[in-house]
Amino acid sequence: MKNFKLKIVSLLAVFGFLTISCLDDLETEPKYELTLEQLLQKDPKAIEGLLSRMYSTFALSSVNGPGASDIAGADPGESPFVRGLINLNDFTADDMKNRWGDNGLDQLTTTSGWNENNKYFKYVYDRIYYTVPQTTNLILILKEKVEVPNEEQYISELRYLRALSYYYLIDFFGKGALVNDETFGSSQPLPESSRAQLFAFAESELLAIENSIAPSNTYGRANKATVQMLLAKLYLNAEVYTGTARYNDAATYVSKVIASGYQLETNYRKNFSMDNNTSKEIIFPLIADAATSQSFGNTTYIVNGSLNSTTMTLSDYGATEGWGGHRATKAWYGLFGNSAADLAASTDQRAKLFWTTGHTYEMTDYKEWSHGFPSIKFWNKNSDGTGSATSFSSTDFPLFRLSDAYLMYAECALRGATTATTAQGLVYLNQVRQRSGATVLGSMTLQTVLDERARELGMEGHRRQDLIRFGKFTGGSYLWPWKGGQKDGTAISDDYRVFPIPASARQANTNLTQNNGY
Repeated sequence: MKNFKLKIVSLLAVFGFLTISCLDDLETEPKYELTLEQLLQKDPKAIEGLLSRMYSTFALSSVNGPGASDIAGADPGESPFVRGLINLNDFTADDMKNRWGDNGLDQLTTTSGWNENNKYFKYVYDRIYYTVPQTTNLILILKEKVEVPNEEQYISELRYLRALSYYYLIDFFGKGALVNDETFGSSQPLPESSRAQLFAFAESELLAIENSIAPSNTYGRANKATVQMLLAKLYLNAEVYTGTARYNDAATYVSKVIASGYQLETNYRKNFSMDNNTSKEIIFPLIADAATSQSFGNTTYIVNGSLNSTTMTLSDYGATEGWGGHRATKAWYGLFGNSAADLAASTDQRAKLFWTTGHTYEMTDYKEWSHGFPSIKFWNKNSDGTGSATSFSSTDFPLFRLSDAYLMYAECALRGATTATTAQGLVYLNQVRQRSGATVLGSMTLQTVLDERARELGMEGHRRQDLIRFGKFTGGSYLWPWKGGQKDGTAISDDYRVFPIPASARQANTNLTQNNGY
């Protein structure tokens, strides 16, 4: 059992977040209520549970179980963060498609017809603006009203989680209201902040905590390398976000991550298995557990959504249900070969992580389950194949991994970063390839790196961002199955580089303006 998982449920099932009801041991009626400030004054150790509550916003729909959601009016299964990340960064890109088509998924999987009323954009946006004010409230209480042991560490972790939320706001929507220590609690709607302004705030927060957050931490919590990885991610995409390239800074920070002691796992699949909490490669995971951290929107969504009970033995993957929804396209598995036979013959172990039996290589109809190969990269088994089938997944989601850092370094070197070398970048790229049994390359280009990122990081919530950074997401220079709603792909507008601001957000804050094209 993963220790941090226990804290999320055991502490937070007891403590509500906005007010805490204190009960006599023998009675069921509240005697009095405590504010967060009063709670922490009475019991400083409660900060552990409250902090865990904030981490859980990225992992669960709610600490009240898989049938509840932190987001008012949201479907508990559809609104969790991991599900939103896959929906927005993988289904909208070339690697994955979904066949269900319910209420907005068709817009995502065909990269067409996006509008401000799509509930999947709203769920991600609302999740961000659930986490940001809650973390800010706790930060202010700790800074101004209550003292707890190891306070600077708790504040640093809360600032990291707030910056992580802003990172996804910057990437997905490009603008929004800036809730921080100064603006929190404003009685008036906050002004709209630009992408560059949000970037500057997230960067300043991460730089401020880089040397105050612990070098190591409990599994599932942020440490120094986690902060540095997020900085490297910001800098890697800075040209998209602000118009100014920051590849030197990206290489500097990703080098710090690489030097921090993480190692590539010998077994690639361990990173996507039930025992990945012991992986030496995962820099920052989002917790899942079949008993204590249940959600339909964490890796349960990935595992069950990629299985079908009519054609696959679910217990082989540790699942009790197969939802028959997600399949990869040839834009992903085609990087390993031009047929199912090619994938089977490949020495690259990543090529084996697609279900090909009864499925066609071409995705002529994205709504037909047998078109395209389901990815079986994530499963709810230990890396050695042991483990029983459970209703929910116990496989943590690896938000940041070392192999990603290696490929980021290689990309920065090719983009001219003076703080990286192409020779070392090629070494790192080949280490990623060799780990999976792929052949060693004698040279590399930016296309080589982009392709390797697809092989290595498919269905991990990176692909749309990568394609935008490489100038291949919009326009017609690169097509993939069902891009723009066409079987063989068609050009799409540059407006699609950001998602529309949800209508509900603009109704709540009339200072917000819609993104171009929507």
